[in-house]
Amino acid sequence: MQIFEISNIAFEILGYQISYVELIGTIFGLISVYLASRANILTWPTGIVNELFLFILFFQIQLYADMFLQVYFFAVTLYGWHNWKKKPKQNSITSTSRNMNFWIVGIVVIGSLITGFLFSNIHEFLPQYFKIKAAYPYADSFVMVCSIIATVLLAQKKIETWYLWIIVDIVCVFLFLKKGIIFLGIEYFIFLGVATYGLINWKKQMENG
Repeated sequence: MQIFEISNIAFEILGYQISYVELIGTIFGLISVYLASRANILTWPTGIVNELFLFILFFQIQLYADMFLQVYFFAVTLYGWHNWKKKPKQNSITSTSRNMNFWIVGIVVIGSLITGFLFSNIHEFLPQYFKIKAAYPYADSFVMVCSIIATVLLAQKKIETWYLWIIVDIVCVFLFLKKGIIFLGIEYFIFLGVATYGLINWKKQMENG
């Protein structure tokens, strides 16, 4: 369908053409992140729409790590939706331990290096599917690994999720602007503000809980 093609333009702002797939993915991403900052369970179904359209977008612009990341997001979205719905009162906002934080840092560093190497060579490993070399594979992989961990922490209502999302948002702003996806880059700048708000709001809820 043409709606899934980045060449199908919804409108143009200051010379930048915004495709329908980027527009829809961006709008639902904003809605989902805002709902998450409010600890609202509707963050999960709106997130599914965001994941579908970003999967399609990232494939077409060769950000393969981000593309595969959407598949993971979908799986964790189902888990998070079920987890929040099953026991909303018992599943209050908490914090991870210091030892767990050390593990998180180690996983981010090692995971980014390994997946960065894999995605930098994916056009050679699977040339029938990926004909163009991956763009910024290590930065893209860093975003992927941080986002994987952050999504699990979000599903478990761990406040550290927002620290990771803030880091991801900063990297994504530069990454997407560099790739010329200006509208999505602006979205992640907004995400940065929402993630900061989410951190403050969750801290208040945790202190009052």
